[in-house]
Amino acid sequence: MTRYGCEGPPSAVAPAVHQDITTCFAEAAGAGGIPRDALDGLLPEAGRALADLRRARTVGTQPFLAYADARDDLAALAALAVEWRQQFRHLVVLGTGGANLGGQALAATGAESERLLFLDNGDGDRLDRVLRGPDLDHTGFLIISKSGATAETLAQALLVLGRTEPVNVAAVITQPGASPLRRLADRFGLTVLDHDPALGGRFSALSLVGLLPAMFAGADGGAARDGALAVLDAALEAHVPEDSAPAMGAALAVCAMQAWPAANVVLMPYGPGLIPLGFWYRQLWAESLGKDGQGSTPILAPGPVDQHSQLQLFLDGPGVNLFTVLEAPDLTPRHVDRTLAEEIGAGYLGGRSIGNLVTAQARATATMLTDAGRPVRRLGVPATDARAVGALMMHFMLETVVAAHLLGVEPFGQPAVERGKELARRYLEAEP
Repeated sequence: MTRYGCEGPPSAVAPAVHQDITTCFAEAAGAGGIPRDALDGLLPEAGRALADLRRARTVGTQPFLAYADARDDLAALAALAVEWRQQFRHLVVLGTGGANLGGQALAATGAESERLLFLDNGDGDRLDRVLRGPDLDHTGFLIISKSGATAETLAQALLVLGRTEPVNVAAVITQPGASPLRRLADRFGLTVLDHDPALGGRFSALSLVGLLPAMFAGADGGAARDGALAVLDAALEAHVPEDSAPAMGAALAVCAMQAWPAANVVLMPYGPGLIPLGFWYRQLWAESLGKDGQGSTPILAPGPVDQHSQLQLFLDGPGVNLFTVLEAPDLTPRHVDRTLAEEIGAGYLGGRSIGNLVTAQARATATMLTDAGRPVRRLGVPATDARAVGALMMHFMLETVVAAHLLGVEPFGQPAVERGKELARRYLEAEP
């Protein structure tokens, strides 16, 4: 088992992420497992990927690494979040993809997450309901687009700002330089906060892009970065790749790609509030690695819901999946009444919480998959708080970058996606 932790006094928070890969190999999963010799063959190159990341952190060439260490912006972000909470009952985030998925994942840890709404697709009816809502005077809008030219976000922003009645725009987040969104902000005199131009959207969760809406929802932005820093330090300070959990996770995934041309990576989160993190992970993995005929398809299968939909396929269908069962305890103290449970013939639930049930289901799913000859990795966090989500984000970002190195692809661009955006603009321009 590879284990993350952070050095500190006895009162320091417990290690952020635990990884267990023992059931990924042939000796546990049989013929469907990952051969250890195949994994061993990738480890020297994984070590070189870690060395590249260490150098990048030292010289500052990968900004997503730097945000784990950054603390000087947190006070200003916290003050802005407090100001907005006092000013607005609700905050609507207009943005798509990397502009909002990280924020959604972190905001799920906030005590006031119900005050935050992400309008992250081209759903004009949903936006219209917000604009016709009785609480519009007490609703703020945060508009996020790194490029300042994202068509969906621009269309939403134009609809919001084109109303006869005024609306409350809290701020615009976009990179410096001329863009349609910058021009719109200038036209209406809106506050503009700079998106780091060197930071790709899907790697921006720990910057103001993800932290600011999450902090409005009551999430602890500093704790998120603390968790990320604990993972980053442990991963890059490892003397050998075997001691770096993201490197081992990346090597396992690439082994699966080599074994199965149509490989999938299946993330099964069991725990409160982890489904938004799964959507963020899905974009990170797919958009970073799906290039030049390389990559594997990320599938989000939330537990225990997908035990009742996809698990049959996973157990008895094609053996082309590498599974990650992600577990977090549900600490809600409410327990089922023992007498009532016994009365209806469900005594096994008596004295148990929903969290106890979900934990048992996660364990059962992992066991069933392993028994069916499927490779299963288990990740665990002690709680679904901001520290844990920040730690998982850094783990998955490092894992993705190392996997890209092993595959020989560049993880930070998305040329196929950009072509799709350009074609959509052309089709709109061609319409009468």
